[in-house]
This record gives sequence, C-alpha cells and structure tokens, in this order.
Amino acid sequence: MGTTLNPYMNFRGNARDAMEFYKEVFGGTLTISTYADLHASTDTSEDKLVMHADFEGSNGIRLMAADMPNRMEFHAGNNFSLSLSGESEAELRGYFDKLSSGGSVTMPLEKAEWGDTFGMCSDRFGTQWLVNVNAPKEAGVS
Repeated sequence: MGTTLNPYMNFRGNARDAMEFYKEVFGGTLTISTYADLHASTDTSEDKLVMHADFEGSNGIRLMAADMPNRMEFHAGNNFSLSLSGESEAELRGYFDKLSSGGSVTMPLEKAEWGDTFGMCSDRFGTQWLVNVNAPKEAGVS
C-alpha cells in the first residue's frame, strides 16, 4: 500500500458530534476511542473526550479527528479547508447542502469561471469545505 494523506481535525469537546455529523453526511463507518479507552487521561475530565476518531466513507472519503484536552493549546481557525471534488453533481450538491445546513454558505455552488461548478461553505462545527464538480471533458481533450 502506498502513502496516504488524511485530514486530521482537532476540536474542543465536540469531536464526537462532528464526526457523527460527517458520518450522516457521507455514510460509512466511524470508530471512536476516548482518552479513557486508551488509558491516556491525565485528569478524569478528559475521560470521555475523543482521543482518536476515524471515519471511512464507502466512497473513499476519510476523516480523522480528536478533542484537544484543556492542557493543550487550541485555536479554532480558518487555516485549513477540506475539499471535495468529483464528477457527480448530484452527489456533491447533496454533500454541500448537508454540510452547509446549520452552518453558512460562503460561496453558492454555481458554475465557476474555470468551467467547473464550485462552492464554499462552513459546517455547524466551523469546518470550511470547498466543493468542486468537475466539468465534463470534451472528447479527445486530455
């Protein structure tokens, strides 16, 4: 198996809610281990926090996440986005609609200058998403 790169998101106490939400959006399997499960709590207040969550969608989407315990510095911010792209407008539009529900649409999912259909949104957990539906390729063009 080759090397893979997976998004790993950090949350402050709501990683379980976020990952369960992403499972609802994309479908697939989710495994969650708490700090207590992995014997990593340094304080009983950390016991129920998510130390590692791993979501695998049946369509190849994979997300990982954890709750940052209070003893670790945490800054929610906009220094990353998750990007979804593909050929199926119906599938990607469905994801966009579900992700933006309870969040906000930064840029509607519409035909873009470069020919694709593109939109941006933030979900209810503050995660920023870019969604791109690839324009059909013309025959003989690569």
